Amino acid sequence: MAPLLGCIADDFTGGTDLAGMLVKAGMRTVQMIGVPTDPLPPGIDAVVIALKSRTNPVDEAVAESLAALRWLQKAGCRQFYFKYCSTFDSTPKGNIGPVAEALMTALDTDFTIACPAFPANKRTIYKGRLFVGDVPLDESSMQHHPLTPMTDANLVRVLQAQTKRKVGLVDYDVVHRGAAAIRARFSALKAEGIGFAVVDALSDDDLISIGAACAGLPLVTAGSGIALGLPQNFPELAASGSRAAALPPTGGLRAVVAGSCSTASLGQVAAMRAQHPAFTVDPLDLAKGADVVGAALAWAAPKLIDGPVLVYATANPAEVKAAQAALGVEKAGALVEDALAAIAKGLVALGVGRLIVAGGETSGAVVKALGVKGLRIGPEIDPGVPWTAALGGDRPLALALKSGNFGTPDFFLKAWDRL
Repeated sequence: MAPLLGCIADDFTGGTDLAGMLVKAGMRTVQMIGVPTDPLPPGIDAVVIALKSRTNPVDEAVAESLAALRWLQKAGCRQFYFKYCSTFDSTPKGNIGPVAEALMTALDTDFTIACPAFPANKRTIYKGRLFVGDVPLDESSMQHHPLTPMTDANLVRVLQAQTKRKVGLVDYDVVHRGAAAIRARFSALKAEGIGFAVVDALSDDDLISIGAACAGLPLVTAGSGIALGLPQNFPELAASGSRAAALPPTGGLRAVVAGSCSTASLGQVAAMRAQHPAFTVDPLDLAKGADVVGAALAWAAPKLIDGPVLVYATANPAEVKAAQAALGVEKAGALVEDALAAIAKGLVALGVGRLIVAGGETSGAVVKALGVKGLRIGPEIDPGVPWTAALGGDRPLALALKSGNFGTPDFFLKAWDRL
């Protein structure tokens, strides 16, 4: 049977986040790293193609997303899903609006939604404004994001600046009345010439209602939260739901590689450092030509036997800005990503079989260095972060790819128990 749902994610951890939510909702799911070249494993209900397009130039992001869509169409998928971050982060030029618009054109549809809400991780939308916890997006730590700072919480306004199609709103007065009311509002907006509808959501129940209302849409654009509501639209899933999270057994040594500088990751690194050995990667040392990769692996080799180790470049906003000022934003990011990817590859060669990676850009670099072609999605560690089994690569490997903003402070400490 062909996959039912075909998904395109704009970064690696975002793809894993979405895939984990689909598994939680009962869909057997694989995440592919880039547009696949190999056939899918059998018995798959949903495919997530993870790109690295969130911060690419707009033209590149659109081209990559359209290539992914063509592959998913050939695979026989019935509905398509463009997944972006629950903080809707992008630059004023995109890439959310241009990619979504290009996918709509390719699918010959004139209407879709935009809903990054993820209440389990305290991302909610009310009257079109995105909240992170109790504060609007532009008052959260996302205002300091090094690549995609978000300075406006009004999603209608943010998306309208990125697209030629008109953007409207399905506000909470409609959403709380359920799927039928939401569908009626969709019809009214379409009649007004609206192409994108930002949809309010405050709870998982809202997401389930929104998902039901999206049953007839060729394309859904959202964060991962809506994944809770889409599987209900495919009745044939009933037989596979109980097996969706099964993974093959894994072993090996344990390590964490952290490149994210988010507030959540800062707390997780601090908690891990308090209990386990930790090695810091400094971009200024990398820029000077120091063999940081070799030093990190030599440091880790004798310590891995006694338990998990942490290698991190996570730093507070002031330290990040200082490095960017000295090296330039792109160079600082590239140096750290390349070094952490090389360290991760070396750790696996040392016998690490269970690896946690924090940060979307870091995760993308790591899976590429390891030759991972895809991920079979397994049990959830925290909302939006599952364990996965690598497809491809030289040896069995369990991977947890964590978006920087996700997870409790003890994430790195408790994740192993879920295996």
